[in-house]
Amino acid sequence: MSQGEPGVELDTSVGYMLKAAASALHSALEAVLKPLGMTITHYSCLELLAQRPGLSNSELARGTFVTRQSMNVLLQALERQGLVVRPAQAPVGRALPTELTDRGRRQLKEASAAVRRVEQNMLADLSAGEQDQMRRLLTTCIASLTLPPTPAP
Repeated sequence: MSQGEPGVELDTSVGYMLKAAASALHSALEAVLKPLGMTITHYSCLELLAQRPGLSNSELARGTFVTRQSMNVLLQALERQGLVVRPAQAPVGRALPTELTDRGRRQLKEASAAVRRVEQNMLADLSAGEQDQMRRLLTTCIASLTLPPTPAP
């Protein structure tokens, strides 16, 4: 590091390890989704719509960690492929609620099975208790970085 400042020890840095795990997971997911003609964002969008039908472009963008513009391009492509439907006009306001078609549900079913296998492989060497602990710890880390800090007394 410059000016004699200590660096981050990458072998023990939780942030670096999380990034490495996320990168490995991303690569594994891409490997199983690509043969299905899907990207991770494409899959995530279909999964969100299966769990919460009627989400808007903005809600889907937030849920898949992309911009509204990127989500709009994806939704247009998914519509052309017959995987989702949106009304021509918004029933209320400007948001166009999106829903899966039967074809979208079939594609999602195949992709979900592949994604589950990747996650099972990732967690295979952890006990059920360790998996639960990992979920709790990650939830706490996410909250610590996204929720406003609690004011000191």
